[in-house]
Amino acid sequence: MSEASPCLNCGACCSHFRVSFFWGECASSGGTVPDDLVVQINPSRVAMIGTDQKPTRCCSLEGEVGKGTSCSIYEQRSSVCREFDSSWSHGVQNVDCDAARAAFGLAPLEAPPFELDLPISA
Repeated sequence: MSEASPCLNCGACCSHFRVSFFWGECASSGGTVPDDLVVQINPSRVAMIGTDQKPTRCCSLEGEVGKGTSCSIYEQRSSVCREFDSSWSHGVQNVDCDAARAAFGLAPLEAPPFELDLPISA
């Protein structure tokens, strides 16, 4: 049985980094991100509202960081969000994930235990 994503109890990245991406990802341009949730930051890029200022918090983040969170537009989220992996989700540490967690006093995620898959000899 697989464990639930650590992101469901975190949300630190959504409250720490500016989420900016190419405007072509907006719904009005054929993308998926709802236009009313972004602000233009330059001629070719937009940012999720709330991540373009301090304190940072994406307008689509629901819940309390470190306690229980979700994304209200998960299926429509930008490529930046789709490509951001939690540490160790693919066997690789993500120092940006660790930094966001640290900003909220959360410990870095731990690497899964190393298991040897040795053949059994007779």
